[in-house]
Amino acid sequence: MSLEVAVAAPFKTRAQDRLGQGEFVVALSLEREWFSPDQAKRLVDVAVGRGLLASEDGDLVPQFDPAEVTVPEGFTPDESVLREQSTFESALDAIVAAGVEKQRAVAAINERQRALAVTIEAAAVLYAREQGAAVDRLAADVREELAADAVDGTGVQSAADDSEGV
Repeated sequence: MSLEVAVAAPFKTRAQDRLGQGEFVVALSLEREWFSPDQAKRLVDVAVGRGLLASEDGDLVPQFDPAEVTVPEGFTPDESVLREQSTFESALDAIVAAGVEKQRAVAAINERQRALAVTIEAAAVLYAREQGAAVDRLAADVREELAADAVDGTGVQSAADDSEGV
């Protein structure tokens, strides 16, 4: 996966297991010339969102072993790595990584969505958990979305909405 390679490269080059965000951005933008500084910052956000990096005490810490990642000679990551995956895509990737064939997973997710009358994201996370895939972060995101939708669906208004009728 080119995102994992791009994230691993600064840690491999510096032989460190944690880097400051500025140091990480400099490694990708100025040293390797793979991204602009803004794009390198975006890469940090995407990598954190996908669980490849964690922020601890102001440093970036990989959540995988960069030493096990090979950075091919002449490698340049594609800008598509800067695109965040949807919750559904992330859950589907986790399911496939857990050993389930993609087409079978999509069919099972669609069936759960129909049977339970939930969002595709909720159905995907539920199925991922059933398959033993690590989706705790995604489950938390889906719970927040469902809670927000439930509040919105009850007609509960915010204070700003209430003031309009006064």
